[in-house]
Amino acid sequence: MKKIFITLCFIIVAHVSFSQAKKPTIMVMPSDVWCNQNGFVGKFDNQGYEETFSDYDKALLNSVDLNLVISKIGEMMTERGFPLKDLAATMKSIKQQSVEQSLTASRSGDMVAESALEKISKVAKADIIMQITWIVNTRGPQRSVTFNLQGIDAYTNKQVAAASGTGRSTTSSEVQVLLEDAVLSYIDQFNTQLQSHFDDLFTNGREVSILCNRWSGAEYDFESDVQGEELGIIIEDWIADNTVEGRFSTVDYSQNVLSFEQVRIPLLNESGRAIDTRRWASGLTKMLKTKYQIDASLVTRGLGKAVIVIGEK
Repeated sequence: MKKIFITLCFIIVAHVSFSQAKKPTIMVMPSDVWCNQNGFVGKFDNQGYEETFSDYDKALLNSVDLNLVISKIGEMMTERGFPLKDLAATMKSIKQQSVEQSLTASRSGDMVAESALEKISKVAKADIIMQITWIVNTRGPQRSVTFNLQGIDAYTNKQVAAASGTGRSTTSSEVQVLLEDAVLSYIDQFNTQLQSHFDDLFTNGREVSILCNRWSGAEYDFESDVQGEELGIIIEDWIADNTVEGRFSTVDYSQNVLSFEQVRIPLLNESGRAIDTRRWASGLTKMLKTKYQIDASLVTRGLGKAVIVIGEK
């Protein structure tokens, strides 16, 4: 009887611990629309084309309302058991880490660009980016807030939860109070959508994408015979063996390019430690080196895409 009681206690504790571990980590950020409407954007030249990006650092330094809104949304999420990553702390961490560069170059001089949002996502390692857009409506002394919340999977950039609406009109002048009033009736439904998405990840694996290229001077291409098997097939078989239930789609297959999407990787390794795209994809580069003596470099774009280039480390 005592053994049965101990076993039941162990099962209950394990179940509680597992349920707690399943909570997605979230970062609250202003949306691109909000940043653009409020002038918190920057521009850069991308090979002759002018591109605009949201300047989160500038927004945090200059908008009191933004800081209050992020704090209020974070408070509401924390009360409901969802752990948060702080945007301001992440921005500071990026500045402090000199190893974080906007461009990564190979020995041959080839470059892989990384956007500001991808960089933030990588450093924060949040599962969900919670983007908030709001406007304050004014009619005489009465004010209200219209808001739009979007839960974006940081690995795929797909929307996995959403809520929008307008709060009741009051005479309050504090944006965070107006926002709380507007969001309160939607937040639990929004969190249910987030949790449902994360439960699916635990069951079916996290969705990422893998791109394989080759340097122009590489000894092999993906149609080359390597120890009696085509290199592209070797890579494809490894992905099939290391994904959850072999779930992935081969999008491109040619001499120079292999592209895989909807690649479902486990959230945890065999030891129960969390793994991300880089750690998972490093298994592929290790296999190519140790089993076939093929060097390969690995870089990641944001959290959800790994780029593997064969022919040079």
